[in-house]
Amino acid sequence: MAIISTEAIVLRSIDHRETSKIAFFFTRKNGKVTGVLKGIRKDPRKFGSGLEKFSVNDIVYYEYRNSDIHLVSACDMKEFFGGIRQESRRITAADYGAELVNRIMPAEEPNPGVFTLLLDYLRALDRERSGHDIDRLVHMFQIKFLALSGFRPHIDSCVICGKGIGDRARFSLRRGGLVCGPCQGRDTALLPVSKGAIATLLYVEKEPWSGCLKLRMPPSIRMEMRRILNSFLLFHLEKNIRSAKYLF
Repeated sequence: MAIISTEAIVLRSIDHRETSKIAFFFTRKNGKVTGVLKGIRKDPRKFGSGLEKFSVNDIVYYEYRNSDIHLVSACDMKEFFGGIRQESRRITAADYGAELVNRIMPAEEPNPGVFTLLLDYLRALDRERSGHDIDRLVHMFQIKFLALSGFRPHIDSCVICGKGIGDRARFSLRRGGLVCGPCQGRDTALLPVSKGAIATLLYVEKEPWSGCLKLRMPPSIRMEMRRILNSFLLFHLEKNIRSAKYLF
């Protein structure tokens, strides 16, 4: 049995028996971890956290080798993101990020890039005051998450022939990337995509999060992002993200 100490973001939690809770964390050290906090509902003072969704906590847990659920002995909140909780749309956007990570990421596979991305995303939502840029933040998160989680769409060149993309490029859901005019053939799962949308996808994918925050997306580009990214996630991951229907 190993004792692990790490930062963790609460993805969700559920009641367990009469006095305890089971929490689904995404940790900086070990990726997605499930832990039980015994007695937290009976005596909340036992832990320095109420396991609020998408809060950041310092946790200590006993890693059991023969179980998928570990024993959390300490959980102290570091960031609450009160700004997010002041507006329903920001709450939904944060829920979407947490649910996407929880549904897609495998258990106990370290991915510090995804941890940092989710933390940056939550902090950006917490600071967002206008309400107009939430879609932009969601699309930035989607693009970077797909790249970091191994589900990156092929947008550098034609996914079939490898050549550069011209004016007649389309996005193939079946093949998971861009297809040039000569290679489109009879593929019926094609979505139109503009050069501006392709440039935006590449820019967000390659730039650091801080640089992407300066990017402005016109309404037409946002509509393309929504259509391509949501269709891609549904088609290839075959997982319906429940909070998406309240966000888009």
